[in-house]
Amino acid sequence: MGIDPEFKTKRQKMPEQHSNHDVWGPVEPPNKLGIHGTVVAIDWDICNADGSCIPACPVSLIEWNNTPGNSLSDKKADPAREADCIFCMACQNVCPVQAIKVTAP
Repeated sequence: MGIDPEFKTKRQKMPEQHSNHDVWGPVEPPNKLGIHGTVVAIDWDICNADGSCIPACPVSLIEWNNTPGNSLSDKKADPAREADCIFCMACQNVCPVQAIKVTAP
């Protein structure tokens, strides 16, 4: 199914950021982890830790984040430096489960 392209209007922004990016709820660890990021948004609830997005990014803005106890995977791709995005769409295009949505601010 992929990330909901309208997540910013359908989900609530959580009060605290994670690694300098917003998180969109609901967040109920360990299995509901929300969408991380706004410019480079990664739906942690469908991310299966394929990892193809990490080497695909030419500016290395995605890194691993541990998510112990998550039923889908024990790590997730995290847009840790989303402000560095150059909008090449490489990460979005290689994600096999369509968990990534890149949107210019």
